[in-house]
Amino acid sequence: MHLHAITDDKHSVEELSAKIISIHDAVDFIHIRERSKKVSEISSLIDRLAEEGVDKRKLIINDRVDIALFHHIHRVQLPSHGFSVKSVRSRFPHLKIGKSVHSPEEAVQAETEGADYVLFGHIFETDCKKGRKGRGALSLAEVKAAVRIPVIAIGGITEQRLAEVKMADGIAVMSGIFSHDRPNEAAARLASLAKGDSYEKAL
Repeated sequence: MHLHAITDDKHSVEELSAKIISIHDAVDFIHIRERSKKVSEISSLIDRLAEEGVDKRKLIINDRVDIALFHHIHRVQLPSHGFSVKSVRSRFPHLKIGKSVHSPEEAVQAETEGADYVLFGHIFETDCKKGRKGRGALSLAEVKAAVRIPVIAIGGITEQRLAEVKMADGIAVMSGIFSHDRPNEAAARLASLAKGDSYEKAL
């Protein structure tokens, strides 16, 4: 089970780079999802990470395909409101493309268009979407059954709820890592549990 860490757009470039550097060994992928930052700020962040030895192959750029191409990053995450997988795949066939989806139908569409994986959520209620009920583990199982490509679960996933999403191919965590006082410890713990053979035993 892969662990995706997704930035929360709440920190300065300096703070965020320090957090990413502290977790990059523990996680499988790091999504740069900084919607309020300027292109120059995101580029500065990527340059800082490269200087500190963060493996570029672990980086996934959310939405901004142009920034990914400029920095020779080969992984992008397309939001549900963004470019279609088909349009990006036709122009940049070398990219690894993830698509954010909210239903089995959207997941099937993404797979048909050539997505390498889908990010499905939100599974449980989360501070990122306050007041909006989570779609639940049953919906996750339905998406998993609908497609052959990997399904990454996102939304309110904690150590305690990891067993409920064990059918997923991976989990994506935002505040549980980037809002934690010790993001490196939080990431290491989640990674250990996600890769364990027995979630119930680990918890």
